[in-house]
Amino acid sequence: MIVTNIEYIPGKKITQHLGMVSGNTVRAKHVGRDLMAGLKNIVGGELKGYTELLTESREEAVRRMVAQAEAIGANAVLNVRFSTSSVAAGAAELFAYGTAVVAE
Repeated sequence: MIVTNIEYIPGKKITQHLGMVSGNTVRAKHVGRDLMAGLKNIVGGELKGYTELLTESREEAVRRMVAQAEAIGANAVLNVRFSTSSVAAGAAELFAYGTAVVAE
């Protein structure tokens, strides 16, 4: 499965446009990460626990998007985008979406 954020695949011809596909996940932070983030806010630096949480969330959302694309017969997803939103105190949704196509 080719997954790209551009609108075409160099050297390939799009033979079918199958429509939009998406995947999402809602994740909550946990006390351990909150405690460490609070300490980091005092001294500065990367909040590695949150970075890991967002990386895992992006990967899960992409896996779900790819599964949806495969289920409708696509072999590529173009113009992939990500969106995040807060859904509750301490929880956020990560949403991945793109256009499923068949490319040759």
